[in-house]
Amino acid sequence: MIELVLGGARSGKSHYAEQVAFESETPVIYIATAEAGDSEMQTRIKRHRQDRPQHWKTVEEPIKLADVIEEYNESNMCLLVDCLTLWLTNILFDKQGNVQQTLFETESQALFNVLSTSSGKIVLVSNEVGLGIVAIDKMTRRFVDETGFLHQKIAALSDKVVLVTAGLPQQLK
Repeated sequence: MIELVLGGARSGKSHYAEQVAFESETPVIYIATAEAGDSEMQTRIKRHRQDRPQHWKTVEEPIKLADVIEEYNESNMCLLVDCLTLWLTNILFDKQGNVQQTLFETESQALFNVLSTSSGKIVLVSNEVGLGIVAIDKMTRRFVDETGFLHQKIAALSDKVVLVTAGLPQQLK
C-alpha cells in the first residue's frame, strides 16, 4: 500500500502522514531526506524530531532513498518518507546548483522500481510546488518540472493520493 501525501509549505502534510503511520498500528520507520545545511533547516529538523513518537526508528538518507526503502520494506512495517522534494533536490543538484543528470536518472529510476515491487505500507510526503507562477530562473523551472513529473509517476504507482491544504486532507485517488 503506497500513499502519496502532497501539500504546500506548512499545509499540515507531515502531520497528516504521521497520523496515517501511527494509525497503521505497525512499527514505523521514519526516513528523513533533509540535510541540515543552515540553522533554519537545523531548527526544522529538530522540530520534526520532537513532533514524532520517540519509539519510531529514524533513518536519515538524503540520496539513496530506494536502497533504504528496499532494506526496510516488509509487509508488517510502515515506512514514512519525509520528504520527496528535499530528496529530489539532493539528487538533481549538487551543492553548487549544477545538475547531476546521471545521479538523478539512476536514483529516480531506482525509486520507481522499488515502489513498484513494494509489499509494505509506504507513506511518501512531498511538496506540491506546481500551483504557482512559472519561475523566472532556469534552475527553479527545472526543479518544478521534475517535481511534477515525479509526482505523476508516483501517483500512478500509489494506491492512495491525498492533498493536504490548511490541515485538511482531500483524497484525490
